[in-house]
Amino acid sequence: MLRLCRHLLTLLAVAGALAVFDAGAARAGIESSWSAPAGTAVRLIGGAREDGRLSGGIEIRLTPGWKTYWRYPGDAGIPPRFDWSGSHNVGNLEIFWPAPVRFDEGGSVSIGYKHGVVIPFAVTPQDPSKPVALRLALDFAVCEKICQPANAIVTLDLPAEGAAPSPPALLAAQATVPRPAGLGAPGDTGIDAVTLETINGTPTIRVIARVAETERADLFVEGPTEDWALPLPHREAGADGRTQFLLPVDGVPTGADVSATKLKFTLVDGTRAAEITTPLSIH
Repeated sequence: MLRLCRHLLTLLAVAGALAVFDAGAARAGIESSWSAPAGTAVRLIGGAREDGRLSGGIEIRLTPGWKTYWRYPGDAGIPPRFDWSGSHNVGNLEIFWPAPVRFDEGGSVSIGYKHGVVIPFAVTPQDPSKPVALRLALDFAVCEKICQPANAIVTLDLPAEGAAPSPPALLAAQATVPRPAGLGAPGDTGIDAVTLETINGTPTIRVIARVAETERADLFVEGPTEDWALPLPHREAGADGRTQFLLPVDGVPTGADVSATKLKFTLVDGTRAAEITTPLSIH
């Protein structure tokens, strides 16, 4: 009888350990069902709780050969629109955009993602002791040869403690988000100067950058509102081994003064990226 009791206690201990393991695994694998418009599939994934905020990501999978767009799509395209209005216990929600790439769409150049993307976000709950109910209606566009609109509706309940740890796909995406930096900040990837000049009679923005991978480096420039449609810069060699980017002043809203406006510069340097918001120096 004593041996039987010991055996039962051992089984109960193992079962309890498995239950704890399964609960932890469930928290680490918090994810919604897929919503699958043509050419793509969308879901939400949950991550860890950090500094009072719950992390997560919007995962967009793409059929091979398809692409989707960044927050500023470039010459053509439709940026994603996020409607979280059906969510509950959300005090604030911030989106973090992974570094994009540019691609040629037959004469126009757009900005976005070619192989799918996880777009990280962070939620500050209104009540930190309660779970967060996320309800996302996503309007976006996917393109193969022809661009087409897509819609997805996905839902996810995040427990108050979050998922522990964050899933690898979310961690990898967070690592590709450009780091905020100041003009002239030290490091292998950064921007040393941004000037407004007249070149061959055309007002032009010149950006002097430090990059580790000269042939792969790219730059994207945004105005303060969606009314701005600045062109994509042209990269060329600069002095002292640095790289420079030139872009003519075009796509500025009527009445706006580019010389008095802070612009956002996203510098992508291989696996590194930096984001600098600064006014222009006039030369």
